[in-house]
Amino acid sequence: MQKKITLQVSPADAADPVVLQSLIAAALGEKPSAITGYQLLKRSIDARSHAVKINLTLQAGVKETFVEQALPVIDYPDVRKAKHRVVIAGAGPCGLFAALRLMEAGIRPIVLERGKDVRARRRDLAILNKEGIVDPESNYCFGEGGAGTYSDGKLYTRSNKRGSIDKILNLFVQFGADRAICIDAHPHIGTNKLPQIITAMRQQILDAGGEFHFREKVNKYIIEKGRFKAVLTATGNRFDGDALVLATGHSARDVFESLQAQGILIEAKPFALGVRIEHPQQLIDHIQYHQPVRSAFLPPASYSLVQQVNHRGVFSFCMCPGGIIAPAATAPGELVVNGWSPSKRNNPYANSGMVVTVEEKDYLNKQGALSAMHFQQSVEQKAFVAGGGKLVAPALRMTDFVNRQVSGSLPDCSYLPGVQAAPLWEVLPPFIYKSLSEGFNAFGKKMKGYLSREAIVVATESRTSSPVRIPRDPETYEHPQVKGLYPAGEGAGYAGGIVSAAMDGEKLAATIAAVLQKK
Repeated sequence: MQKKITLQVSPADAADPVVLQSLIAAALGEKPSAITGYQLLKRSIDARSHAVKINLTLQAGVKETFVEQALPVIDYPDVRKAKHRVVIAGAGPCGLFAALRLMEAGIRPIVLERGKDVRARRRDLAILNKEGIVDPESNYCFGEGGAGTYSDGKLYTRSNKRGSIDKILNLFVQFGADRAICIDAHPHIGTNKLPQIITAMRQQILDAGGEFHFREKVNKYIIEKGRFKAVLTATGNRFDGDALVLATGHSARDVFESLQAQGILIEAKPFALGVRIEHPQQLIDHIQYHQPVRSAFLPPASYSLVQQVNHRGVFSFCMCPGGIIAPAATAPGELVVNGWSPSKRNNPYANSGMVVTVEEKDYLNKQGALSAMHFQQSVEQKAFVAGGGKLVAPALRMTDFVNRQVSGSLPDCSYLPGVQAAPLWEVLPPFIYKSLSEGFNAFGKKMKGYLSREAIVVATESRTSSPVRIPRDPETYEHPQVKGLYPAGEGAGYAGGIVSAAMDGEKLAATIAAVLQKK
């Protein structure tokens, strides 16, 4: 027979298959020899007490041959001669998973990506890091795989009402991810491994007869009698389809401008803005695991912090254990930072976005639907000037930030273009600076040692989410003005992260398929 059990064990025991089998046997009241095998289903860390524990859910075989349960594999049909074609603008997780779901339904996807493929994109990122030169079409936000490909690949989400998280994770495994992402409470792929997975997804789309076009930025929409017909790209090419999935990401400002120029309804929306903070990873390990040196059986520690300050949320975002701070600007003259980690999370620093909610009252002005976007952009431009150019980032020691004083020196930092001490209270809007200062003091009380002189605050973390929403019907997911136009993912304001964006793409694709199959 097979039995499902839960165990709480030490990190060392969790890593030892022989010990673990004995513990399973004891929990089931059996001899170790009676356990014919086991499969790990879920794993999480409980560090609330000084003795850190690992929570495990397992399926064990008892006195019978044990066969590990395989993950489902989707076999995609050939869609070369499909009756229907759907244009997908954007090859991030939303666009890629929409394409895969359409192929499941026998519909041919036509994927248009403004940037380059993952391999060519890497060269542009090297120039960005070393020389501070931004390619507006190929950077940390634009290119195959979207912002997530070279920004960590964290797969944790609370958005289980959007769709099947398990299906998304299973598909990542089908295309090359480690099966551990289906087990861990906070799954993570790593920037070093994601490019190969994204390439495998693209190859599957091509092998099944879908289309994939790089350096094709959508800048005009052909609409006839209130219905989508085609898109025109910056190269002058036209792509026709029965529907358009607009999955262009949270940083495609020119897309928002092109929609507004054509009279297609968009709306300003609240977002979050702040800084990225970096600590020595050893310090975070010590705080979270309550031990001077992290056990070899534990991963680099992470954290999640939130605080209400004067009725505003101050919270950590995209926390990267063993990570690196990266330049994420998408245009010259802007300073944007983000974070990522390799799969092993073995760098000596821990960084996280630390942001404040920006509400309608903060940005509402005569710029209308683009007012939040322009507010966001203005802060990025101030940061660029404060850094002195070439993407050198303005920064302060954390304690100096709170005490409103310019640092005489800065600690080592993973941000490759470099950092420069600058008065961040002159870069950030006053309410952002004040909220962060009070939030840091509060976090220092929650995590003893977090408010540290050895931590560095780097501006600006401003691309947490889209400052624009492209409205859609809550049932049909179509734009209220244009039939066949489906705003999707982070750029449309309906997702926040790789998995939620992928689920949104899947959900829209399933809806589109149901409509087209009736025709």
